[in-house]
Amino acid sequence: MSERRLSGIYAILPAGLETDELLTKAEASLQGGVRILQFRDKKSGYHRALKRAKALRALTRTYGCSFIVNDSLQMAQESEADGVHLGRDDLINLTRLRVEAGHDLLVGVTCRADAALAKHVLAEGADYVSFGAVWATATKPEVPAIGLPRLAKARQMFPDANICAIGGINSGNIAMVKAAGADCAAVISGLFAADDIVSEAQKLVAIWDQA
Repeated sequence: MSERRLSGIYAILPAGLETDELLTKAEASLQGGVRILQFRDKKSGYHRALKRAKALRALTRTYGCSFIVNDSLQMAQESEADGVHLGRDDLINLTRLRVEAGHDLLVGVTCRADAALAKHVLAEGADYVSFGAVWATATKPEVPAIGLPRLAKARQMFPDANICAIGGINSGNIAMVKAAGADCAAVISGLFAADDIVSEAQKLVAIWDQA
């Protein structure tokens, strides 16, 4: 596992935004203090998505923010992202990935509630694992909620792992996520659905830091 640990608010940009809105929302979150930003785009086509990723990479560099690309190792490399996040369906041999990508690239893996998968990918060199959905979420309604107790159990099972919680997290419950042992909390609608993204980001960061 990497000595670099992600911590705090992990903002995941909504899918399906036009580029101008994507960049506007991204910058608003960064102005509010977000220091981890993930880009996911499975529908634009590779070249358009890469162009958008490069624009986000430039923006995140300006704010000193870690930039993570979802699903695509190639896009993460070509956009000079800090990391790539892989789901179960995207997972390849992490040992081979390390050979291809080197050890500087952060690798995160979605584990949902699968402790065996988490144990495997951490042993294979994943830098962080995500557990959730902590609460039911409209973003991925097909993913069952695991609840705070199972998040806390994951912390007990993997005391040294860098754990990201995801699913239904907002300013009203984020302190409980930190108390359960998460190193970072992924937010989508809990941030980007706000009328004032800058203020909501500031609120989330403040609550997390004080929890």
